[in-house]
Amino acid sequence: MGFKAGVITFPGSNCDRDMAVALEAVSGEPAIRIWHGDADLPDGLDFIALPGGFSYGDYLRSGAMAARSPVLRAVVSAANRGVPVLGVCNGFQVLTESGLLPGALMRNAGQTFVCRTVDLEVVNTTSIYTSGFEQGQNLRIPVAHHDGNYFADEATLDALEGDGRVAFRYTDDVNGSRRNIAGVLSANGRVLGMMPHPERAIEPASHPSLGGEDGRALFENVINSLVAA
Repeated sequence: MGFKAGVITFPGSNCDRDMAVALEAVSGEPAIRIWHGDADLPDGLDFIALPGGFSYGDYLRSGAMAARSPVLRAVVSAANRGVPVLGVCNGFQVLTESGLLPGALMRNAGQTFVCRTVDLEVVNTTSIYTSGFEQGQNLRIPVAHHDGNYFADEATLDALEGDGRVAFRYTDDVNGSRRNIAGVLSANGRVLGMMPHPERAIEPASHPSLGGEDGRALFENVINSLVAA
């Protein structure tokens, strides 16, 4: 089975090529590049990625304008049909702004841009993104964001925890996120939003100053799960 992935590009995206390169490196299939103004998605997509960057210059709120792009209507429709959707960094912000995931991403605590490799704890091991991990496993993944402080009210946080929808947690306080949440899943486990950049950690040479390939396994988990299905 071929793996057909699409990467959405918004004005201001700056990690779309990184995401496409990572997907091709892991799957062996070139990713399809999709422009934000397209009203329809290519037929037969197995996977959709919303990359990092500063969509629309982060005017209004990060991700707010991108969430109202023509292509997002098609992405939401695909997600509701069960097509896996991954939003990384700005893509996570777009997912919350579009209503595909709960909560919001606020300005980092301390009002500072955070750019470094962080340690993540794997919390969920049942989704297509995390099925190859062990619960409690440590991953080293880079972050680069100014608005990555995940916020939700206590009732929502309790529900996310109780339903097993927290995918990843920072092992220390990176940006002020409630309960150190770094990644959140949809109710059906097919949509994942995360602030760390797995596409920057697929092989040691992909980012010499950071190194590591812990992000590669996330993409392998997705591909293996879809092929097995």
